[in-house]
Amino acid sequence: MRHLFQRWISIAVLSVGIVSVAVGTSYGQDKVLRIGYQKYGKLVLLKSKGTLEPKLAAEGYKVEWTEFPSGPPLLEALNVGSIDFGNTGEAPPIFAQAAGAPIRYVAYEPPAPRGEAILVPKDSPLKLVAELRGKKVALNKGSNVHYLLVKALEKAGVNYSEIEPVFLAPADARAAFERGAVDAWVIWDPFQAAAEAATGARTLADGTDIVANYQFYFSSNKFLDANPKIIDAVLAELSAVDDWAKGDIHAVAEQLAPAIGLSVPVVEVALKRQAYGIKPLSDAVIADQQQVADAFFALGLIPKSIKISYAARRPGS
Repeated sequence: MRHLFQRWISIAVLSVGIVSVAVGTSYGQDKVLRIGYQKYGKLVLLKSKGTLEPKLAAEGYKVEWTEFPSGPPLLEALNVGSIDFGNTGEAPPIFAQAAGAPIRYVAYEPPAPRGEAILVPKDSPLKLVAELRGKKVALNKGSNVHYLLVKALEKAGVNYSEIEPVFLAPADARAAFERGAVDAWVIWDPFQAAAEAATGARTLADGTDIVANYQFYFSSNKFLDANPKIIDAVLAELSAVDDWAKGDIHAVAEQLAPAIGLSVPVVEVALKRQAYGIKPLSDAVIADQQQVADAFFALGLIPKSIKISYAARRPGS
């Protein structure tokens, strides 16, 4: 009887183990949405509002959030499968797609050309973009400001090869800018607004009449193909947060300021330069993004020509 009892226990334990493995396979990673976000933007607001979690819990999903310092490492995480969803500016997805990353554009925010700029110190003798010839210019390589620099130089009649790019992350670039190690800094909000307030930095040019400065939302191909309704649910919640944000910028600034370590007035300046309205990809936006890709390929910044349309999710798909 004792041996029979032990055998029954062994069978029961084995059965539980098999069930556990099966449940883990069905409801483990496939039931988690991993979102990559940056310190500033609509995803930060969505995270702080906490409205996405209960929506997805009703579908059997939980949400995991990971912060990134900029767009390029966020998309690299999407490439290697560490996250499933995130957002960046125009340039990072160009580099990612050229490197073969399995990403899909799923939505965008309208142009916000004033939300990025080429800054110089307040006492700099530089007054025009054309005067950057031969100068050191700090920027985050592969970020949205990379394209701003390319197009601003082109408009001013300066070849990209005629300046000395210094590739630095925002915090390091700010330090180099303040100590005079670079002549100019190309940066986006809220870092842009913070530098203007703290150092009196002057704007040589922002994106107005030069670049659109779109923000894009992405999913991995794998997650989108398997879970299109979950991505739609995320976009719906983002749209709701976006509607709230554009209607009460001061309240949004008060909520964001402590999280990003900036004053409310600085955050308000940045928010007023931001665009609102999250939309599905259109042919016009795809064409604009294709121009970015073609410009980078012509300069040798990406190794091959790419087609943005191949990575764009069409409405209704």
